[in-house]
Amino acid sequence: MAHPRLTPRVQRRAALAASGWVALAATAFPGGSPLRWIPVLAFVVLAPGLALLLPQPLGLRPGARLEALALAAPVSLSVATLVATTLFLTKAFSLTVFLIVLALFVSVASTLPGVPLPAATRGAVERDGARSPRFKMPLFRRRGTGGGG
Repeated sequence: MAHPRLTPRVQRRAALAASGWVALAATAFPGGSPLRWIPVLAFVVLAPGLALLLPQPLGLRPGARLEALALAAPVSLSVATLVATTLFLTKAFSLTVFLIVLALFVSVASTLPGVPLPAATRGAVERDGARSPRFKMPLFRRRGTGGGG
């Protein structure tokens, strides 16, 4: 029986879902080690936003990929702030709990379709003359020196 091949899209989603668990495993290294803080920092700053934005149903145009990458960090930091604030208010905050909650969020979000991006549905960068404008800008008359209407 032949094994089904995983498409690159499924591989990216699986890698994104696994990134949180890798970051959680990296906390086993000593405190100041780059092997600990680099995966955790990269996961917290990028993974939640990428999980929400990238699994687009029809793929992304080149300009939309840049938009999604630029938007991933602020969205990720917003999600991380909400999780951290909730854990602080419930007096349950610790790095381990924080990473577990974010890893669960990313694992679930990476299996769902992404939030639609405006540049994904239209060309992110339009070439001059590629499309005719939907409306024309009105032409204004130049006033005379008298200043009247």
